Amino acid sequence: MASSLRGTAFKLALSTARRVPYVRRVPASIRFPLQRDGIDPVPRLAATRERGAVVRFASLLGTRVWLVTGYDVARAVLADSHAFGNDVRDLIGRQDRAPAERIGGLGMTDQPDHGRLRGVLTPYFTRRRLVELQSDIDRVVEAALDDMEAHGPEVDLVERFGFQVPFGVICDLLGMPDVDRAAFRAQGAARFDLRDAGAGIFDTAAGTRQFLIDLVAAERLDPHLPDGLMSRMVADHGDAFDDVELGGLADGVFLGGYETSASMLSLGTWVLLQHPESWATLQRGEPAEVDRVVEELLRFVCPVQMAFPRIARREVAVGEHVVIPGDIVLVSLTGAERDPDHRVDPEHFDPTKPTAGTLAFGHGMHRCVGAELARMELRTALVALARRFPGLSLACDPADLRFTELAIVHGVERLPVRLG
Repeated sequence: MASSLRGTAFKLALSTARRVPYVRRVPASIRFPLQRDGIDPVPRLAATRERGAVVRFASLLGTRVWLVTGYDVARAVLADSHAFGNDVRDLIGRQDRAPAERIGGLGMTDQPDHGRLRGVLTPYFTRRRLVELQSDIDRVVEAALDDMEAHGPEVDLVERFGFQVPFGVICDLLGMPDVDRAAFRAQGAARFDLRDAGAGIFDTAAGTRQFLIDLVAAERLDPHLPDGLMSRMVADHGDAFDDVELGGLADGVFLGGYETSASMLSLGTWVLLQHPESWATLQRGEPAEVDRVVEELLRFVCPVQMAFPRIARREVAVGEHVVIPGDIVLVSLTGAERDPDHRVDPEHFDPTKPTAGTLAFGHGMHRCVGAELARMELRTALVALARRFPGLSLACDPADLRFTELAIVHGVERLPVRLG
């Protein structure tokens, strides 16, 4: 019965998502902030920054669009929840959506809904709770390394490690039953890929969200899920929040931590293989040194290329410009992290330089709630990878690597490696 209901609900959600009047084609004039040359932003992004930290560069849906590439301005815009909002329902024609149903979850929700919903999640990401998760992360990482070894001596690191580790960690965090994991992974397989009219965004969100809503609904009727975020939310907040809200929050955790962490692990490994001194640092495993490497990877790789769109609520100065109510302000996280006014020689990977205040997780009210979990995951996984396979090397010509195109989350499609 539950399986039949789940399938029917998914089909309905998917058909609804496909009718969303979203951006059917990404205009050529605004594509370049989502394009990269391998690990680096395209030269046009740097050229745009030379015109100023903020530029007006396009119109979208009849609205003026501004692009921020300067670090200081980016940080200021992301921190100002009074002058800017994240609720884009008016722009995409979905004013009827409840807060937890919105594409992007908390990232596209304003106060007071944002505080009400985020308040449900924060107790599950405290330092104490994260310490409890360390053994789960260790187990998931070791299983992925064993899988790599079993399929060696050459493997695709993206498939065998990059995606396996964050998927296992998030499923453990959510309390996803083992029997449901394969189906859940299939629902979430679509990428944040804008090449096909943005359909992947809506299909993924509709599929994974409904899957989790169904699990929450079943848990409310008959508690049976493993101990995790979903079972705890139902037990702690079931009286105040409905299934759609709690399932939507669980979905936001998945969408926020799956592909982003997968890209960080895969792209981060590629960067490390080009910097043997940092690879050796991971093998030594000295915590302070490892932290510096991880923080520099977050800055240098910065897989989430663009923050959620910010909508001006009032006339406000942004850098040397003034935006008016309704203007869209896009913050290029990639551009901000490579801002030469913020960091000397930002185009080079160098963990010996201070890397304070990374914007890889966003900033302000909408900063990623799972940022510290992501750091734990990266530290654990990369150190374990370097120690298990110290002779790891790229098994193809770097020129043959293919990267995601026009993707909100930048990544490499395959990373063939020799285990050494």
